Amino acid sequence: MLVPAEGDQPEIRWGLTSHLTNHRVLVVESNRAEAETLARGLRRHGHEVLSVDTGVVALQAHEEADIVLLDLELPDLDGLEVCRGIRSACDTPVIAVTARGAELDRVLGLQAGADDYLVKPYGFRELLARMDAVMRRIRPRTRVARTICHGSLEIDVNARQVRLAGRPVDMTRKEFDLLFLLASNPDTVIPRKRLMVEIWGDSWSRRTVDTHVATLRNKLGASSWVITVRGIGFRLGHG
Repeated sequence: MLVPAEGDQPEIRWGLTSHLTNHRVLVVESNRAEAETLARGLRRHGHEVLSVDTGVVALQAHEEADIVLLDLELPDLDGLEVCRGIRSACDTPVIAVTARGAELDRVLGLQAGADDYLVKPYGFRELLARMDAVMRRIRPRTRVARTICHGSLEIDVNARQVRLAGRPVDMTRKEFDLLFLLASNPDTVIPRKRLMVEIWGDSWSRRTVDTHVATLRNKLGASSWVITVRGIGFRLGHG
């Protein structure tokens, strides 16, 4: 996986989410005019948009996105390498949006991990339809409960917000997914492999699970919120 160098890293900010927001869309596009036009159209349809123009910044920002629209012609990194970097880190859906229209380009894009491939110029309505199709495939909407309460821990599933003793707790998308899975099975030990498959897809990494568990414990203020069951996995504790 590609890792941005320390030091000269621009600040990455998502805007405020409105009640009309459907998805957080990361637009990776080096052409400023095209990026602004695309972002404007997406916002009109209720999406929250972050636009970046380099592969390095895309690799920093993708984990907070629900879907990535990735141009393959970038000034610093090849778009296929960026796609591979995103895919090796998480299962965030990626649509390659590019002028590379040859059959071989499409094959290479899909092999690099893109969930769909759209050739410029394209119709905006087609892009929206493809985004909806990818999101339906990748992340089916299964809302089991509106709110899960576990002692002082409160998880608003629909709003994807966590509160502890009434205090909001900031979570990344993967941290929330991990906590939600544990909280949805409060008396069950969840095996590591199930956590990995359901949250990160098919790629297996013990370190990824352990890192997110450690971060989750830190944000909740106590290691006893997530109990390690040696040799098996994890279960939700009581803080």
